[in-house]
Amino acid sequence: MKGITLRGVNRYYMNTHKCPNIEEFKAILKKHSLKATPQRLAVHEVMMELGHASADMVTEAIKDKGSAKVTLASVYNILTHMAMLGIYHYRMSSNNKMYFDVNTFKHLHFYDKDNHIFRDVIDDDLVSLIEAHLSRKRVKGYKIEGFDIQLIGRSTRKKYLA
Repeated sequence: MKGITLRGVNRYYMNTHKCPNIEEFKAILKKHSLKATPQRLAVHEVMMELGHASADMVTEAIKDKGSAKVTLASVYNILTHMAMLGIYHYRMSSNNKMYFDVNTFKHLHFYDKDNHIFRDVIDDDLVSLIEAHLSRKRVKGYKIEGFDIQLIGRSTRKKYLA
């Protein structure tokens, strides 16, 4: 049985599985008539590193780097705006926290329920199989535009108390 590939950080993807680099991100911003502010660039740089992150995770990483002056509210607004434009995707965790995903290519997610961590599931064969299956299905009164599948699990490794 073939295993599933999980990815937490996007820099290991093949060319078809990657987020926009900083220059591509600047071009996307320009296309949407947005300025490439230090705050927006800092958010995207951190998102490229983290892959999936909440606003507080991004804010903390930017402050640790000292790359731009940001507040939690400004980071949340930038992330939300990028998601509304389709530059990022977003999803809710079981702890009711919004996580943003820099990778907008077709993929599935694995959610670690104990640690509240999202990882990308890269399985082009499975995505193709799902798309082929859905192309033969009809939902009365609707056009299926896509799908969003999330696998949920817990670690099978025992936790040792110190």
